[in-house]
Amino acid sequence: MIYRHFNAPSRAFTQFSHEIIRHPRLSANAVRLLTWQLSLPRGAREPLSRTAERARIGSCAFTRAKRQLMEEGFVHERRVQGAGGHWMTQQLVSSTPLTSDEANKLLSRTPVPTCTDRVSPQVTPSPRKPAAGQPTTPPADRHPKKDPKEDTSNLPARTDTAESPRHEDARALVGALPLLSPALRHIPPAMRDELTRLAARWLDAGHTPTDVHEHILRGLPGPGTPVQRPGGLVRYLLRDVTPLKAEPSPPPTLSARLQGTRECSGDHIQPMLFRPLADETLCSACVSHVPAPS
Repeated sequence: MIYRHFNAPSRAFTQFSHEIIRHPRLSANAVRLLTWQLSLPRGAREPLSRTAERARIGSCAFTRAKRQLMEEGFVHERRVQGAGGHWMTQQLVSSTPLTSDEANKLLSRTPVPTCTDRVSPQVTPSPRKPAAGQPTTPPADRHPKKDPKEDTSNLPARTDTAESPRHEDARALVGALPLLSPALRHIPPAMRDELTRLAARWLDAGHTPTDVHEHILRGLPGPGTPVQRPGGLVRYLLRDVTPLKAEPSPPPTLSARLQGTRECSGDHIQPMLFRPLADETLCSACVSHVPAPS
């Protein structure tokens, strides 16, 4: 059971319709934003964004609340051009839902403020104070003395001027990329020279064209995932050359003097090699210690 105690205010109050407070499609922030705007004194020109700041409504919540009010017809906006070519946004807040035509009729009756009306005296630029001394122009007749590399952190990419001996093979490798996957069919022709230089570095390092193609295919996204910039993806995959895998070393071989020997399976402190006469697995010392069967 709930009890309500309500005293009608005698001053500083605003009458709202129950349709606003109990609106089924307006969130609490939207209702708070609308009722706050309707409670402002007549002639106030406070924008909705300022009202949201005073009502402690965040930017994302304000965007959703404003969209709901515009969809329900409580808020309307339009862009107009005032004196001097300056564009401004007019906002209309209504206590009842309005159509676009009704809102435009009300906004057309509102005079557009001039440039001087929109600038408040608090933000008027102050007079500039002249700088001390005579004006001078920056020197532009010679190169700077310092190397500009010391003062910049975004250096241009270094390119090798010498052409690789595998340049033509790299060009053929890049030309075959559209045949590998449908995702590589739309590589811009202007990027082929750059991709050719990158592929040539892989070939110079010892990789084969098949190795490079397999490396690119492993870097493509899964089936069904579109590739927006295939040229940039290939450039990223070929940027760093993967080192070649070292070939496995052959197993160690016995010298000619130890050919035909076998390690004894008996109990020895260190491995014991002997030369068997047939298929025996024990050396002569271990055989002499084995007890004869009774």
